Parts: sequence; C-alpha cells; structure tokens
Amino acid sequence: MKSTIVLLGPPGSGKGTQGEKLSEELGYVRLSTGDMLREAVRNQTELGKKAKEFMDAGALVPNDLIIGLMKEKIAQAKGGVILDGFPRTVEQADALAEQLDVDLALNLDVDDEELITRLTKRRSCPQCNAVYHLVYNAPKTEGVCDKCGSALYQRDDDKEETVRNRLKVYRENTMPLIDYYGGKGTLVTIKGVGSIDDIFAQVKKVVE
Repeated sequence: MKSTIVLLGPPGSGKGTQGEKLSEELGYVRLSTGDMLREAVRNQTELGKKAKEFMDAGALVPNDLIIGLMKEKIAQAKGGVILDGFPRTVEQADALAEQLDVDLALNLDVDDEELITRLTKRRSCPQCNAVYHLVYNAPKTEGVCDKCGSALYQRDDDKEETVRNRLKVYRENTMPLIDYYGGKGTLVTIKGVGSIDDIFAQVKKVVE
C-alpha cells in the first residue's frame, strides 16, 4: 500500500469524501487542511484569525501558515497519511518534499459546471464538520446535522460568486501541481464523476 498520498482536484471534486473512505477502510490518517483551518478559526487561534480573512475571500491561505500547520500534524501521524488540500502550490510541494516522499498524487478530475452545482448546494455542520448535499446526500431532517443535531449552514466559500473565484484560483495555482507530480511519475488521474462507491473502487485499485 502507498504510505503517503496527496489528493488533488478542484474544490467539490470529492477529495474529502474519498479521503474519509480511505481512512475508514484502509486505516490512513487523513490530514485535511480545510478541517484544520476551520478548527483553528473556530478556536480563534492566532493562525485561525489570520486564515479567516483569506478563507472568507475565497483566496488561498499563505504558504507559511499552511506549511507550519502541516509539518506539526505530519510529525504526529502514525502509519499511512493522506494529505487533502495540501500542497496547493508548487512552492508548497517543494516544502513538503523536504519533509517526506509522496508515493502517489491522486487527481480527481471534474468539470467546472458540475463543481458549481455540487458546491452551492453543500451544507456544513459548524460543530462536527459533517458535510451534506441538498441533492446527493441530504440530512434526514432539513437543516439539521444527522450526527450531532446542530443547525447546518452554507459556508461563505460555498456561495456561487466565491465558488467561481475558488475555481479560478485553483486553476491558476494548483493546476501546475498536475505537471509537477506528473513529471515525478507519481500522478494518477481518475474522473471524479459517478457514485461515491464507483469512484472509490477505482481509487482503491490505484492505492493498493
């Protein structure tokens, strides 16, 4: 099995969902920069306060903030690691390469219009970070988290104007990583369309 996996793909491509399944079924430690940043924002840490300004605008959080956070978490992890949302730039990938070797860069490819539909209908739980979708994965009770009963909300970065900006930022900053890992021979691209289980079956073949 691959020991260090980087998940690539635009916002809404299913990286988080597939990362969770890899964690649950194959025992990987999933490190999601999004979850870690939102936790830092919620706890109003110094990092969280700085990061919130960038996140609310749909912009990338600066490299030094992210790299500091990830180094700390990678050092604590035991066993295989999945990096979800990091690296997002070639500069971050170079910084990561100084810390550990990436065995697999798994790229989930989805068209922009499909992503906009997915993201603008997404709802999140502020307490336990559970994520729902009004079409594909609706909560049992409208507006209420199945897991902890908290009221769901639409993240600012899931509103259409911000989504379009996020996709633009992704194409400009993160797409070069496809070439970066392609050049290292560790890139595998999977079409991120279809049922979650169908996509996961393809992911498992690549990982194992």
